[in-house]
Amino acid sequence: MQDNSDITPQIIDAITDKKGKKVAIVDLSNFESASTGKLIICQGGSTSQVSAIADSVREKVQIETGVKPFNYEGYKNSQWIVIDYGNIMVHVFLPEFREFYSLETLWNDAPTKFIPDDI
Repeated sequence: MQDNSDITPQIIDAITDKKGKKVAIVDLSNFESASTGKLIICQGGSTSQVSAIADSVREKVQIETGVKPFNYEGYKNSQWIVIDYGNIMVHVFLPEFREFYSLETLWNDAPTKFIPDDI
């Protein structure tokens, strides 16, 4: 079984490498009803950037840790791409889709850490 417990730094680096914005890490580890332990949510300014961020995450995590995602979806439209690492789910959105689905508010009682955008 893959050990993906410590791939968060690689995911965050991959997102920031491609100028992903408004990165949020939602800790769901204390919620029995959650299907994952952590959500990492970010956004890109265009469908091309959303795809590039998702590609960067998959590539960097695999190269640096050897961990491959169990699945990923959303490349067809690149409005919302989700990458499933089991204990960590990465969501890369266009801003309007992130606002519409508002995953952070679904889990607003979960501890959330926001990563400052690089300027």
